[in-house]
Amino acid sequence: MTFARSRLAHAWRWLALTLFLAPAILLAQTVTGVGFHHITINDPVNGGTMPGWVFYPTTHAPGETTIGPYHVDATMDAPAIPGAKPLVVISHGNGGSNLGHRELATYLASHGFIVATLEHPKDNFHDVSGVGYAPVLVGRPIQVKATISMLLNDPHWKPLIDANRIGVAGFSAGGYTSLMIVGAVPQFRRFIDFCNRYPNDKDVCGEAKKLTAEAQSHGQTLEQMMDGLESQLTRWGNTADPRVKAAFVMAPLSLVFDEAGIAKIDRPVFLYYGQNDHVLRPSANAEHIRPLMKTLVNVKMVPLADHWVFLDPCSPELAKDAKEICSDPPGVDRVKVHQQIQADALAFFRKSLDVQTQ
Repeated sequence: MTFARSRLAHAWRWLALTLFLAPAILLAQTVTGVGFHHITINDPVNGGTMPGWVFYPTTHAPGETTIGPYHVDATMDAPAIPGAKPLVVISHGNGGSNLGHRELATYLASHGFIVATLEHPKDNFHDVSGVGYAPVLVGRPIQVKATISMLLNDPHWKPLIDANRIGVAGFSAGGYTSLMIVGAVPQFRRFIDFCNRYPNDKDVCGEAKKLTAEAQSHGQTLEQMMDGLESQLTRWGNTADPRVKAAFVMAPLSLVFDEAGIAKIDRPVFLYYGQNDHVLRPSANAEHIRPLMKTLVNVKMVPLADHWVFLDPCSPELAKDAKEICSDPPGVDRVKVHQQIQADALAFFRKSLDVQTQ
């Protein structure tokens, strides 16, 4: 009789444990629906606030929401599945949007992650007035840090986030931002060196004459102006964030990093870039930092691809208004490229953040 009671008690303990763990196991093993919620983040750089989104797993059936020209595979304000999950924050590129990488966000969220996006002030699709100045070049990583802090301090989001499992992802200037968050330190005079070598590079050097004239109006050389920018690297605090354990970077602006600056990265990095990137030429950016990074765990080059392949495939509405960023060279299938990017990002963050998938 005692033996029978013991076996029954043991069975009940296992049943209780199974019921307790069931949501976490289900989350790790299956693809879920995705909910998303609009957030507002205080901007410690410019004052004011920054708009963003949080994407998260939900038991709600998969749905689609249209916001402007974006079709988001998520349901607004659907209830979140309880339990702490790893967090990834995505930083957009120059002139970008907090929904420009919604497909990566929803994919990670459907596989058990919390994903946050933000709109960087003075460097987004309706305002690029800060590009080339400290509030953007230095402020971007500070704004990502502020997003993480807001989520970890918010009574609604805090229980849903595992503070020991945080990663960042970014494209173009967002890739630059992500590298700084995991330790990279820029040297802004390298912009001048680059433009001396490639004076006709309109994407990086298009504002060089304007900045030179501005420096002269203040009695400075362009070199002195860049040194002034560099002196502000700690103006809003350290640009690196020890809470972030890994970075997934796509076509990063990285010509400003030398060997010493890249050597300060001490966390895993996954690097993606396009073979024929005409905006951030690989030889001066991705291929430049590739051999310098001791913590680089993987690198992938997308054959034939230009810079914009890392933006989500465009809706017909967006393609009509933004042909350049929505078009790809012959032989490049943006949909297939993103399927691979999403799979690689998921595998990278699961491994680098030590996410158990049962």
